Amino acid sequence: MGYFTGKTVIITGAGRAVLSDGRCGSIGYGIATAYAKEGANIVITGRNVKKLEDAKEELERLYGVKVLPIQADISAGADNAAVAADVVAKTVAEFGGIDVLINNAQASASGVTLANHTLEQFNLAMYSGLYAVYHYMQACYPYLKEAKGSVINFASGAGLFGNYGQCSYAAAKEGIRGLSRVAATEWGPDGINVNVVCPIAWTAQLENFQKAYPEAFKANVKMPPMGHYGDPELEIGRVCVQLAHPDFKYLSGETLTLEGGMGLRP
Repeated sequence: MGYFTGKTVIITGAGRAVLSDGRCGSIGYGIATAYAKEGANIVITGRNVKKLEDAKEELERLYGVKVLPIQADISAGADNAAVAADVVAKTVAEFGGIDVLINNAQASASGVTLANHTLEQFNLAMYSGLYAVYHYMQACYPYLKEAKGSVINFASGAGLFGNYGQCSYAAAKEGIRGLSRVAATEWGPDGINVNVVCPIAWTAQLENFQKAYPEAFKANVKMPPMGHYGDPELEIGRVCVQLAHPDFKYLSGETLTLEGGMGLRP
């Protein structure tokens, strides 16, 4: 029996992705793996159906948990409130409630400078990141209140430090940080804790960023002092498990930076 047996977690952007060497290449999938090891019912969302189905197959086969994959995309021009409401409705119909919401999904045109950024590129980051967090938090709120649950949102050092070539990504992530702090204030009396994680992990997305924009990668992505990037499951995923554990409720409202080998830094 794990800490989250019988509990339900929604993780956005959690399709299975692998690095060129075959290792786990997705923060969302690393988080899903960590929760699967704790026995949770898992709902994973994303745009790519195959990646979601691959994640479901592997998690259910390896850990004996139940996984509900739902294709969902918060984007410009869509009825985004309805998209989030549909995910929540399917989750509650399948599992009866929601204990943890993890907003991990994010797309962006990283590497494109502010002067050259198009509105379409800016909207890509804002809708997939900030607006997605807004809609999912609103839709999940009644169930999180009932469960005295947890919200874990993902921000980034790109916003904290103003990384070159990441204007829309940084703007979305800083918006998420501000929204999260307000939610922590407003929802604390309901027993809901809200936290933000700013990770650095070696992922397929970062690997592709390095290949596509080597100069922007060199300027922005620094090796942590311990000499390795965060592991999507063993470090970032386990942190997310800990943050939703009742013993960690006191951390509500914190922004936590996770760097390879360094653990949590408020």
